[in-house]
Amino acid sequence: MPELFIGGTWVTAADGRTREIRCPADGTLVATVDEAGPQDAAAAVAAAREAFDDGPWPATPVAERGRLLVRVADLLERDKAAFARAESLDTGKRLVESEYDMDDIAACFRYFGNLTASGGTDRIIATGNPEADSRVVHEPVGVCALITPWNYPLLQTAWKVAPALGAGNTFVLKPSELTPHTAILLMRLLTEAGLPSGAANLILGTGAEAGAPLTEDPRVDLVSFTGGLATGRRIMAAAAPTVKKVALELGGKNPNIVFADADFEAAVDHALMAVFLHSGQVCSAGARLLVEDSLHDAFVDEIVTRARAIPMGGPFDESARTGPLISAAHRDKVEAYVAAGLAEGAVLRCGGARPKDPELAHGYYYPPTVLDDCTPGMSVVRDESFGPVLTVERFRGEAEAVALANDTEYGLAGAVWSQDTGRAHRVASRLRAGTVWINDFHPYVPQAEWGGMKQSGFGRELGPAGLAEYQETKHIWRNLAPKAQRWFE
Repeated sequence: MPELFIGGTWVTAADGRTREIRCPADGTLVATVDEAGPQDAAAAVAAAREAFDDGPWPATPVAERGRLLVRVADLLERDKAAFARAESLDTGKRLVESEYDMDDIAACFRYFGNLTASGGTDRIIATGNPEADSRVVHEPVGVCALITPWNYPLLQTAWKVAPALGAGNTFVLKPSELTPHTAILLMRLLTEAGLPSGAANLILGTGAEAGAPLTEDPRVDLVSFTGGLATGRRIMAAAAPTVKKVALELGGKNPNIVFADADFEAAVDHALMAVFLHSGQVCSAGARLLVEDSLHDAFVDEIVTRARAIPMGGPFDESARTGPLISAAHRDKVEAYVAAGLAEGAVLRCGGARPKDPELAHGYYYPPTVLDDCTPGMSVVRDESFGPVLTVERFRGEAEAVALANDTEYGLAGAVWSQDTGRAHRVASRLRAGTVWINDFHPYVPQAEWGGMKQSGFGRELGPAGLAEYQETKHIWRNLAPKAQRWFE
């Protein structure tokens, strides 16, 4: 059946192109889907524009918009198994991880549903003038282009779709061409929940053919993108001529700082989770391990021992603890990244070569890899590999730890491990990152904002600020007793 959703109708690509989706775990065919091009992107924008300018959704009361988002959360919980399976087939991610993601996605829709329904963002302004009243109100931005990545396909989609709809916008969603299926399922749920035709539109395809036309189209009012830094720069340039609102989350090279007084067992366990969860394909992965010099040897030895023992396997292999990379091309990139690190002087402690297990031969597997004795100038430390690769650096004090952690063009996330509460908070306050964990790594809640500093991007998702990204602020002043001022007499 057709997989593009434009103006409330499922349609095929205008030029008839299709793409095979294959599971990264074993290369098996998941499905063949329509592949959109510029003509489809233009049609989707036209549908979203018409739905915003002339349709009912922007004028729908906030309480009703909120109730619809909560219905979507209920439907996601009902269909959790189908969504999780679809996500795991597209990404190769372990099924249990996809199931956790579905819980988070439902929570996101429920949070923004309740936040929207509260309608608490408008305010009355005290003017000091009894003959005037003044209000600040928040209105939808308009047509939103939402461009999402392949690592957490539906989670990243939910972070954009829920607040965009809550604010009263219409949108065109373009997920990664590698992982389209949960986006397709979401469009069906939005329709079932009662969203009016044209408010939600879906096109599938590459960034060049389907995404770029969205960022350039003057009928689009906002672009929200999660992905790589180079693409983010191109989107900013494309949006500039029409001065669109832009929100970007562009990845990170995130430091995980471990002081010698840290809880050893907890810090080791979380350091492994920080970098090897989902094979390191996480924008906030703790790929840079900074260890106090006196703790380094024992700590890294334990990391290496445990990393070697992590079993790899497909999404439905219950013995697996990590899965494949998303594609052969991405595995090649990770391999080149490790090779460059070794050439620069890093010491390979484990991993660093494709697994020899014949059971994994048809998937895009790469083992947990640890590179020790790294220094700040190495490209392996500075560049985002987006794979299961941990670099290790030493530090000798609090000031050096902060300096090393901040010595990056990115600023998405970071963590500090210490049982000294004062030191942990001092370091956390000095880290230039949008999210900082103390004695933990990776947790988030939809009530708290997420986003980066520096070249990790700008704008926020989740929390009240995540809703505000999709709103325009307007001041309305009313003169209660208008009379001529005769200024020019």
